[in-house]
Amino acid sequence: MIRNFIVAASLTVATSTVAFSASAQTDEIQVYNAQIAEPGVINLTVHNNYTPDGLKTSAFPGGVVPNHSWNGVPEWALGLTPWWEAGLYMPLYTLSDGKFELDGFKLRSLFVIPHAAERSFFYGVNFEFSFNTRHWDQDKYTQEIRPIVGWRVSRWDFIVNPILDNSWKGLSRLDFAPESRIDYNITSNKIWQIGVEEYDDFGRLQDFGESVARTHQIFGVVDFNGQPINVEFGAGVGLNRYTDGVVLKLILSKDIGSIRGIRRADD
Repeated sequence: MIRNFIVAASLTVATSTVAFSASAQTDEIQVYNAQIAEPGVINLTVHNNYTPDGLKTSAFPGGVVPNHSWNGVPEWALGLTPWWEAGLYMPLYTLSDGKFELDGFKLRSLFVIPHAAERSFFYGVNFEFSFNTRHWDQDKYTQEIRPIVGWRVSRWDFIVNPILDNSWKGLSRLDFAPESRIDYNITSNKIWQIGVEEYDDFGRLQDFGESVARTHQIFGVVDFNGQPINVEFGAGVGLNRYTDGVVLKLILSKDIGSIRGIRRADD
């Protein structure tokens, strides 16, 4: 199983070239914890975030202005094996200045250590391939490479996603945008959690250490992992002038069906 995990992840990363053009907007504000749908299970997660106090100018000419914008996307996921989940984000959407716009779509391939929720140390890597409209991103095609590393100590979870973003223009423009989370399981069955998340963008690696615009944002989050639906709510504040002042996020998730014929046993 581990060999299959490594081979599949290596083949995916081998198709990638790297570079990035920063965008002030995002459809998904979430730290990945390496948990995936069971093989054959279809999961729907709806991401929404609203910026009541944001930047008043767009990141590039013709782009979405963050202030008072609403962004989101339904995420359709299918468990393929105990260590592999495929996903489709469609449609990405924005409501800004009274105008509703479609922003594109994304494909996702997530490889993880099986049964991550039961392990004290867990890991994985996620690959996303995005197809963007002009108002959403300056680059029509972009990609995210998201390693996942986490530890559980008693009721505490510590998770890091050291993300590398690119737009298919070469290694020299790789963008480093790490995310991290510390949460506490209020209940022993992990139904209720509270946590703190940090979202940063340090810019291109070739410019690292220079005086460039960097974004820093802290979120307080509350998670409910139960029936009939999983809920995550968070409120974030920006820590510098390059970051939106206040952002609210709501994530709703539920298994909605299954596909017969996809094996459930470990490889």
